[in-house]
Parts: sequence; C-alpha cells; structure tokens
Amino acid sequence: MPQPIRSTSYRYPHEILILTGTLLLVFLVIALTATATLCTSVLFIGAFIALATASTRNHHQNLMRAARQVTPQSTPELARLAQYCLERLQPGDVELYVAPSKALNAYTFGLSSPKVVVMYSALFQVMDEDELCFILGHELGHVRLGHTRLNSLIGGMAGIPSPSSATALLTLAFLAWNRACEYSADRAGLLACGKPEKAISALIKLVAGPQALTQKGRELAYRQIDAQDDTLLGSLGEALGSHPMIIRRIEQIRSYAASDAYRRLQV
Repeated sequence: MPQPIRSTSYRYPHEILILTGTLLLVFLVIALTATATLCTSVLFIGAFIALATASTRNHHQNLMRAARQVTPQSTPELARLAQYCLERLQPGDVELYVAPSKALNAYTFGLSSPKVVVMYSALFQVMDEDELCFILGHELGHVRLGHTRLNSLIGGMAGIPSPSSATALLTLAFLAWNRACEYSADRAGLLACGKPEKAISALIKLVAGPQALTQKGRELAYRQIDAQDDTLLGSLGEALGSHPMIIRRIEQIRSYAASDAYRRLQV
C-alpha cells in the first residue's frame, strides 16, 4: 500500500504565485481607489466571511437531512475507499456524504473542522472504483491544500467595493487562482488513485456521462474535449470560468504523471 503523503509538494507550482499576485492586486486596489478604503474593505471582507460561515452551517444542516453520510455501517465499500484516500492524503477531519442527484459532480466545503465532501449519487453509476478514488482524492486535495478556507477569504477580497474596472480585474485574478487550485487538486486525485489513465477517464466521464462507458463513446468524447482549446471562444470561456478546460487538465495530469516529483510520492 502506498505510504501517507504528509507533504504538499504536489501543489501546482503556479498556484502560490497566482495567489500572491491576487493578494497584491487586492491591496493595490485598496490603496489606489477612493471607493475602497482600508476600513471599509476590512469590514466588507469580515462580513463576507461571516456570511460564508452562516451559509456553510445552513448548507451542512440541509445536507444532513437530504444526503446519506458515508460510514462503515451504511456503505462499507465506499467507506473503505474513503478511509484509504484519507490515510493517503492526510487532509484532517473530513465527513463524506452521498447526495441524490443526476448531476456528475462532487464538491467540498467548510471553514472549520470537520470539512465536508459531497459526492452526487450519479457518479456511482458511471465511475469505477479507481475513478471514484481520483474524484474523492481531488476533493480531499482541496481540503489538504487549504482551498476551502482560502476560497471564502479570497472571494471576499475579490468582491471589495471598487470601480468596475478594478472589480473586473480582481474577479479575473480570483478565477485564475481557482483554476490553479483545480490543477493542484487533480494532482492529489492522481496520487490517491495512482493510475493516470483512470484520472483521465474520470474527467472524460464527468463531461460525457454514460456515453463514455464504452470505448467508442470515450474516444468520441475525447475528440470533442480535445477540440475545446481550438477556438477563441473556448479560451475566453476558460478565462471567465473557475475551472480549466478538461483538455488542459488532462494535459497537466499526463505531465505530472511523467515527472520525478510524482514518482517520488507514488511509493
């Protein structure tokens, strides 16, 4: 069995650089704009975080009513997989829930412990165990690398009242950091499942759904995904989104899987 990863050296290298740039941009906007004084900015960020905390607590309460918590008694196989990923990535105290939904998605939230990972039930209809391990590892990577807390803080900073041009710039910087976080979390997912081809097939299935259950369907879906970065519209959509194009994520997984840094951790 692979050893626990206590290091965060797998973090995507540009993530910290982009985060630093975003924070410097925030402070520059505060310093240079008359509408965003230091005092009002601090109050705004504090109010945003307080709102995020209350929203998280409410979401957790609603989740417990609608979803099923994963335990060794309720879902032993999934609990076993979750325990493996937790031991592998060392994210701290995390609760896992399965929520009924036809969407192929998973997410994490929480400002305090325990953090929560939610997997939608439709995932279990199209993903095999290795692919589920990648998806779960991806979400646990967000927790381990501090993205769940930082999202609330940086999101609050990006929303500081300021001239429209400055607000747009802060929003774009925040989205760029979000995309870098996705690359980092993909690396965590890859380290959890240990199989680059399964990490890639999981990403394809997230887009294509049941179509990708067959080899022919996966090949067709991949061709469509591969064309995403061929147009200006596709690149613009990525710049305005919180997630990179799937084809870029696949390329990053392949690149990291071939690196010495990955091989050192995959023992």
